[in-house]
Amino acid sequence: MKKLLVAVLSAVLVLSLAACGGKAEKKELTLATGGTTGTYYAVGNTMATVLNDHLTLSKLNVTSTGASKANVQLVTGGDAQLAILQSDVLNYAHTGTGGESMFEGKPEAKGKWIAGLYNETVQIVATGDIKSVADLKGKAVCVGDVGSGTALNAAQVLEAYGMSFSDVKVINASFGNGADMIKNGTCDAAFTVAGAPTSALTDLFATASASLNLHMLSLDGDAVKFLTGHYPFLVQEDLPANTYKGQTEQVTCVAVKAVLVASEDVSTDAVYELTKALFDNNAALSSGHGKFTGLTAAKAIDGSFDLHPGAEKYYKEVGAIK
Repeated sequence: MKKLLVAVLSAVLVLSLAACGGKAEKKELTLATGGTTGTYYAVGNTMATVLNDHLTLSKLNVTSTGASKANVQLVTGGDAQLAILQSDVLNYAHTGTGGESMFEGKPEAKGKWIAGLYNETVQIVATGDIKSVADLKGKAVCVGDVGSGTALNAAQVLEAYGMSFSDVKVINASFGNGADMIKNGTCDAAFTVAGAPTSALTDLFATASASLNLHMLSLDGDAVKFLTGHYPFLVQEDLPANTYKGQTEQVTCVAVKAVLVASEDVSTDAVYELTKALFDNNAALSSGHGKFTGLTAAKAIDGSFDLHPGAEKYYKEVGAIK
């Protein structure tokens, strides 16, 4: 009887596995990105499109959000398991710093570093006779969504010129909405912190009326020195000429890094598999979005801190860290 019972149970198990293809159901992981016209959203969708067929433990579900600070809070609250955000904002979240607009005295360290994907350039598009950041005083300026990394970087750039948000007419909006407001004349300038070229700005320069006299603002040498000296996560990264239509000269900028993070609640195995898939499928990812071009393990951990154990396991395996 015992042998018969074992045989029957074994047969049931085999049939059950056959019915579902012998595979466990993938765990859905929500990937928080940014506005639909920003680079985070496009990069996140490329990841989901390319990697979901190669992941056995998880499935990426991309969602549009208010970007960096909001993404930290979504991960902390358990509403997202993965996120793309600025490296400086991740640092502020872990250290409980960044002023009242960030995480002052309230560290949120649940998001762990998986990979630094690419540099994000602090870009400033302006209209009319605004030729310098100093000329933004008294102007209507879109500084990004409330609590976004863009807003924080905008404040830092203004600080380099002896100004603050109180010196401009602050508008809080996404990249796309900021571009629309520039088109309709309700905004004089806008900050965008994203991988360049950024779709919202590409569209703006391609479709805006010539009468707006659109142009990118270049930082002067003293401002770059101030920013990189006071904020070590900022580096100089210039926009090459012709990044956007009509932009015929190189533009001096600063940049932060776009980082893929995972909640500490996501398993080591799932994050290891995702990290490995990023590099094993780099060619397909690069074809889907140019920001993946040239991504290497060494670049992905440059400036990293508090790696997720799953990511750390991969980087040790390939010799990127010891």
